[in-house]
Amino acid sequence: MSETLPEEVELKLALGSHGAAQLLRHPALDALPQRRERLTNTYYDTPDGALEAARVALRIRRTTEHTLQTLKTAGSGSGGLSTRGEWEWEIDGDGLDRESLRDLPPMQALDDTLLETLAPRFTTDFERLRWLVEHPDATIEVALDRGEIRAGEHCVAIEELELELKAGDPETLWRLARELAEQVPLRPANVSKAARGAALDRGHWQLPALPEDARARADHATYLLDAFTDTRRPGHLQKAADTYRRLADDHLLDAAVRHHAHALAAALAHPAWLTAAFGQHSLALYQAL
Repeated sequence: MSETLPEEVELKLALGSHGAAQLLRHPALDALPQRRERLTNTYYDTPDGALEAARVALRIRRTTEHTLQTLKTAGSGSGGLSTRGEWEWEIDGDGLDRESLRDLPPMQALDDTLLETLAPRFTTDFERLRWLVEHPDATIEVALDRGEIRAGEHCVAIEELELELKAGDPETLWRLARELAEQVPLRPANVSKAARGAALDRGHWQLPALPEDARARADHATYLLDAFTDTRRPGHLQKAADTYRRLADDHLLDAAVRHHAHALAAALAHPAWLTAAFGQHSLALYQAL
């Protein structure tokens, strides 16, 4: 039987080179107890990608203690901050619990016959380090994930940080991210492991058209950086720089927005662009928007 969890509110951050090592030494975390675990996940979809099209992710997660089945809706938000629905329950064995899926709202919106066509699409395998950070106005779980996403013979690395709000004010997520960015090379990342795995399985990223709204344009640049991280295609990086330049040249926008966008566009001209300064400008840009 499935268990409906509260909406998940989290801020996802991609780490730069040596980011994990610098994070472990950060004064906000180094004195806190940490929990380490290995998470192996298999993601399911239909052959024609019906769940991906509906912006739903279905996985079976195996830990040393449990086997869990999870259904998640896509996050709503921007700048790496998302709120999404999640249903998770423990299962016996390695196969999907299809019957419990039938009653969940995201599945009820889809054709019931697709349940029988669900099959493994890709896997994620990573080590997670967790810390619990207590602030006066919030409790935040910090999770460092390092490992890989694999689809067939293809794989990409997982080097990311998730700040999940357990209780309190969501603004605290941004404050903690800015504190970490003072020493750690990081940036907001909007694309989930599930979406990255689906792109790897397809063999390409589906790039949307450039939006008109300023905040959506910042998200567009972030998406292009996510795509570049997995594909290493210079065109994605160039398009991200062009998107930031459009923001910097828009005289209708606040001067702070234009300043941070200009700094981000200029940084992308350098091979080692993901620095602590880049992360600080990225977070500040979203805050200014």
